[in-house]
Amino acid sequence: MSILEVKDLTVSFRQEGKVNMAVKGVSFTVDRGETVALVGESGSGKSVTAMSTVSLLGENATVGGSVTYDGAQMIGASEAELQRVRGNDISFIFQEPMTSLNPLHTIEKQLAESLMLHQAIAADAARGRVLELLEKVGIRDAESRLSSYPHQLSGGQRQRVMIAMALANKPDVLIADEPTTALDVTIQAQILDLLVELKESENMGLLFITHDLGIVQKLADRVCVMKDGEIVETGPTAEVFSNPQHEYTKTLLSARAGGVPTPVSATAETILTTDQLRVWFPIQRGFFKRTVGHVKAVNEASLSLRAGETLGIVGESGSGKTTLALAIMRLIASEGGINFEGRDIRDLSTKALRALRKDMQIVFQDPFGSLSPRMSCAQIIAEGLGVHGTDGGDPRDKVAAVMEEVGLDPATMDRYPHEFSGGQRQRIAIARAMILNPRLVVLDEPTSALDMTVQVQIVDLLRDLQQRYGLAYLFISHDLHVVRAMSHKMIVMQHGDVVEAGEAEALFTNPQTEYAQTLLAATM
Repeated sequence: MSILEVKDLTVSFRQEGKVNMAVKGVSFTVDRGETVALVGESGSGKSVTAMSTVSLLGENATVGGSVTYDGAQMIGASEAELQRVRGNDISFIFQEPMTSLNPLHTIEKQLAESLMLHQAIAADAARGRVLELLEKVGIRDAESRLSSYPHQLSGGQRQRVMIAMALANKPDVLIADEPTTALDVTIQAQILDLLVELKESENMGLLFITHDLGIVQKLADRVCVMKDGEIVETGPTAEVFSNPQHEYTKTLLSARAGGVPTPVSATAETILTTDQLRVWFPIQRGFFKRTVGHVKAVNEASLSLRAGETLGIVGESGSGKTTLALAIMRLIASEGGINFEGRDIRDLSTKALRALRKDMQIVFQDPFGSLSPRMSCAQIIAEGLGVHGTDGGDPRDKVAAVMEEVGLDPATMDRYPHEFSGGQRQRIAIARAMILNPRLVVLDEPTSALDMTVQVQIVDLLRDLQQRYGLAYLFISHDLHVVRAMSHKMIVMQHGDVVEAGEAEALFTNPQTEYAQTLLAATM
């Protein structure tokens, strides 16, 4: 008998007097020692389905059908029964550990709390079990981490703590909801290997939710493809991947950024150069805040970038990628040379810099967090026109023109960010940068929060805009497939140092340093 069985599950939400169906008749099972993947784009119903298993949805949700754990019905179960099952028999790992962990509690307290709640272990006895769990999930020097708070750990370490919390009570079913999306490729590979190892050693059932089919192919025994709240295709992973039956599955499988960027003209002018650019943050101690050392965030980075060219910047979290870009944009202090359009800008005053800002724009990773929820699409896109004094003519005409250019309907310009999809919000962020006709655009993880099919659309859009206007891009990403599709040149960063640099394709096919080889191997 399956440890978890979902049959004819339906979920609807009541919002402003309307009823919206989010899940429509979903059925699947998870056996002990088996990995079942739920895949599909954002809004397909994956997470809602998972959270329905132990009634984690809000009061405006109506759940129908059947969900049984080890033969016991979960839908309609008492709160006491659900609390016994949650975190004990069925555990969750969520996508963003920073929002799932309590920022006010130490790692030890958060892990011990689960043990004391479900297993009635005394606080002094819980410490040994906490250490055992942290060591099991690969936290080095675990004892020194017990008193750490979530913000003091890296993304990969925080996710390992989340896994330790999920495993604390030896669950029968582990539900992992996009647990690696925000992680670098090397950390992602480590977390996936860890989940496989733990599933086998603990004989757990694993329900893995993701939009990344590359992960599914490596990890899952069976796959269920969801679209618009329904499972449109299911079967053994190898079978679904080799012979997909549904058109939507075929679309998902083919959705991977590919191709190559348009070659740069031999006569293209150099837009940007840096000479031994350095960003060191002082470590200050004592009452008088004496500097006792430095965090070497960027250490003597030299690069050049021409019009119409993309420089990909890759490396793990904390390697200095974003710090390097912010220093180039003069948004943080640095030492060394920064030459933009033939002019040394490192010592320019704030007033002098403002005139250059319209030529240096940035598009951020999170298209929702970087857009003001209180401003309409038109206000967001047009804001820079007023700031930089280039607002001659009707701003709405300019907004309409740039919206069409990035593939948005100008008729939607008076809507607010929450009324757009993730891909549309990223197009708004791109339009906000492009309306000022910049020469240099920093793209900081612009596709990592997007579904695969939307990633392809954004990459195609960025390449098209670059070709039309001769834009120079600094492209920061941990998704090396996207970097390869976008970049002419590439630099690899580790601990603030540029450890390898060169033509992108040559670096992908024949990396010279051990770190670059490890980084690239993690995506193959």
